[in-house]
Parts: sequence; C-alpha cells; structure tokens
Amino acid sequence: MPASKAKGRQARPAPKTEPDFQIAVIGAGPGGLAAAVKLKQAGLRDFVVIERADDVGGSWHENTYPGLGVDIPAVAYQFSFARNADWSRVFPYGAEVEKYHQEVARRFGLYEHLRFNTNVAREEWDDAHNYWKLITDSGEIISARFLISAVGAFVRPKEEAGIPGRLNFQGKYQRPSSWDHSWDHRGKRVGIIGTGASAVQIIPAIAPEVAELTVFQRTPVWSLPKPDFTMPRIGQRLLAVPGLQAALHGVVLVVVDLVLRGAIAVPTDTAKTAMTWFDRSTIAAYQRFLRLVVKDPQTRAQLTPDFGPLAKRPTMSNGYLKAYNRDNVDLVTEPIEEITATGIKTRDGVEHEFDMIVLATGYEVFSDPETYRPGTIVGRDGFDLGKFWTENGMQAYESVSVPGLPNRWTLVGPYSWTGSGWHSFVEMTADHAVRAIKEGLRRRAKVVEVRKEALDAYHAEIFRRAEPIRFYFNELNAHTPTYYRNSQGDSTYVRPSGFFEASRGHRRFPLDDYSYETPQADVPAKPTRLVAGA
Repeated sequence: MPASKAKGRQARPAPKTEPDFQIAVIGAGPGGLAAAVKLKQAGLRDFVVIERADDVGGSWHENTYPGLGVDIPAVAYQFSFARNADWSRVFPYGAEVEKYHQEVARRFGLYEHLRFNTNVAREEWDDAHNYWKLITDSGEIISARFLISAVGAFVRPKEEAGIPGRLNFQGKYQRPSSWDHSWDHRGKRVGIIGTGASAVQIIPAIAPEVAELTVFQRTPVWSLPKPDFTMPRIGQRLLAVPGLQAALHGVVLVVVDLVLRGAIAVPTDTAKTAMTWFDRSTIAAYQRFLRLVVKDPQTRAQLTPDFGPLAKRPTMSNGYLKAYNRDNVDLVTEPIEEITATGIKTRDGVEHEFDMIVLATGYEVFSDPETYRPGTIVGRDGFDLGKFWTENGMQAYESVSVPGLPNRWTLVGPYSWTGSGWHSFVEMTADHAVRAIKEGLRRRAKVVEVRKEALDAYHAEIFRRAEPIRFYFNELNAHTPTYYRNSQGDSTYVRPSGFFEASRGHRRFPLDDYSYETPQADVPAKPTRLVAGA
C-alpha cells in the first residue's frame, strides 16, 4: 500500500469512561466517503472510518470482474461536492469509478482517518459508559461515542447459492466480488450461474475469449441498449462549465421525482390499473425488440421476461443479448441439480463439464432482515436489531435510526432508495446523521436516540404510502424472485416519496424527534468546540 494511504490513528486502550473516537464510520464506499466529508465540513474531525478492504470505494474497489462498469450516466453517479468533468465515457468502467473515489478521499484529506483491513464483526452499545464498542474479526475493540453505519446496499456476497455440491468442483471458481485475474480463462470451458447485473457485464466481456460459455438462467433479465460512447474533449469541457453538471443532474432528479411521486400519489385503483397496463405494453415491446437482436427463436423465448421491467433490477448492455448469437455461447434454463467434480449437472440428467464456473449468484441486501444476524448489532439494554426487524418488520425513522440503538445511524436502511444514483441518496442520509450528532453536541448530550413515537408515526405513513409499490411487487409480479421484495413480503428497498421530499426530510427533520440525554455527572464545563470545515 502506498505510504500516502495511512491507516489512520490507531485505537488506543479505552479509558474507563471515554471512547477512542468521538465518531466512527463503518465502510469506506460511497456512503462512508460522503459521511466523512460531511463530518469534516461540519467541523467534526475526531472520527475514524473503518474499512474491511485495503482501499476506499466499496464495491468499486472489491469488484474488478471483466466488463465492470456503471449502468447510469456518470453525471448522475458522483458526489454533489466533488463533480468530475473528466470522465472518459458517458458510462465509465469500474477502474475509473474506483479512481474517482480515491481522488475524493485524497482531495478531502480522508486517508488520515481511515483504518483499512479491519472488519467489524459486532457492534455493541456500552450501557455503563454510553458509547459503541466495535469488535473486529481480530478481537480488537474500537470505541466511539457516535456511530454511522455506511456498509452499503449490497452487504456481502451470498456464500451459498443453494446448490448442492458446491465444494465438489475441482476446477476454478470465480466470483464477481473477488475475481482472480491471475487465472487465464482464455480458451477454457466456462459456466456462469446467474443472469443478474454482474453476469450481464461479464458474459459479453469473456464470450469472445473462451472456448465455450454456458449460461445457467433461473429468471431472464431485462437488458436494454446502453447509450454509451467515449466522451469527446468538447464534452469534457462543457461538463467543466460551473453549474452545468448540477443542472443536468437536477433535470434527471426531477424526472425521477415526478415518476415516483406519481406512482404513489394517484388513487390506489388507478395506480394498479396503470401498472398493469405498463407491464403488459412494455413486455410486448420488449418481445419485438428481442426479435431484432436475438437470432435463435428458442433462445429468444428463453430470454423473454414474463414480468414487468421494474420487478427486478433492469440492466443496460449493448453486448449481453448479442452474445447469445455466438456459436460458443449456450443458454440453459433447466434447473441445476448439483455441482459435480467436473462441472454442473442439470435435472434433465445432462452433465456440463467446465474448467471454470462463475458464481454470479447475488448479494445479501440491506432490505432483507436475514442480512442482519442476531447478536451482531446490540443496543441499549440488550436490544438486538436483527431480532427486532425479524419480529416487527424492517423499519427505521427516515430510514436511518431505530429506538434502542442510541447514537447510531445507518445510511442505507429500510425504505431508503429514492430512485436516484447512490451518491445522491447517501449524501442526504449522511446529512441526517451529521445534523443529529451536531445537535447532540450542542446540547452537551452523550446519548442521542430517536423517540419511539416518532418512528411509529413515520413508519405508519411510509407503510401506507407504499401500498402501490407492494401491489407491483407482491401481486402483479408475485411470481418473480426479486430483492425488491423481501422475505417478509415487504418492499422496503424503495422509499415511497420523491427524491426532493426525502432530501428535505433528512435536512429538516424535527430535532425533538430525538431525545438528548446527559448523565448529570458527565455535564462538561463547556460545549464541544467545532473546528472550521475543510
């Protein structure tokens, strides 16, 4: 690791009553970087950012698979406080996005706050001293008064794909999140399990290089043309004009806002009728599109979704569907029976032999209660977040805070995504966390906790407004497996409000929706001094 990438201040042995840091941030992906910058801009500098990998970027650092790139334009996939005019493409490749995040960290002086190669295995609130203890895989304890969880939307790759015999295979396994580039797949027989967003990028990238490529599909995916091209120099110069990128991004946000608000604002019966018509008409249009792109009728039929374009994450690619026209690419929809020593056996008895198998089987996502293991996030008086969400359904005040977890905010929580790029919405949830922390410090409080009545009122309203969304995923597209609908039959991925309403909610929430506690013996002589922002 370059010397400039310091590990940050090492955790010192915690005194009896005071934590190592005023604030800890878990994760150095887009959310962690947004939180760190917002903290510095607010004059809060006693913080540490804890990252399990060896550099910043989150998924954009961990994922390096062939074909990796963004699926929304770069102007909508960046921080508002660090707009970049030098993108090489309209839809940049992964390495360029990773470099962007590293440059943001350097520009705002974040590396001095970072602790790399440190994985937090357990978060535990210390009732006696009113701070968080973060226990790492190595057994080290890092303590902080306030905690911001920025672990992201895709928390961890699914280790088990639910397929028997995973340990039997004697060839090479590859995962999108840990691609081994030292293993040469050129001229090899390759099987790939899954047709999600990662697979859609991997398949056209390696198809020209391998001898045989067999794709095992459970559910087809919507894959639309990607209007991507190299950014001309004149385009970069235009993007550098002050305010232009912000204006372009603002137009995108207004459109997204209107669509989402329209879906939840109209009467429920009208929304259901409109959604049903939308799915039917778009499926018919996509069938006509497939006839133009995919040559083989049988393959074309297998690639045709029987669900709406929003029921699963839609993808964009100029090469995915065309890859099936290649003589060395085969699509298999027969269910997998088991993985064998030499490849994959399907239920029809056919054994497919491979040199390499790609497990593109997805992630555990933030909107599923199973993602939060009982005993890993434990708050006041033994409150267990995993158990709470399993027993009561996923809920959080403004998507970021839960009673029983004082001094803690999560940037990607229940009902959080607003249809915007990830950077935009983690910026506003970071604004919420920083605003609450600053108010706690202003009031000289050691414990800042959202009130239960505030959560109950907020969740009741959000759940009511999400009825059309639940209809779309739970009824109209109930036959479709999707992470937009969790195991409890709830659609906690999407926030049923427009982007701008959500942004206002995070910046202007009533401060008294939180309680502020200061043990009498701990009242400081003077308020905590805030340092001027960077």
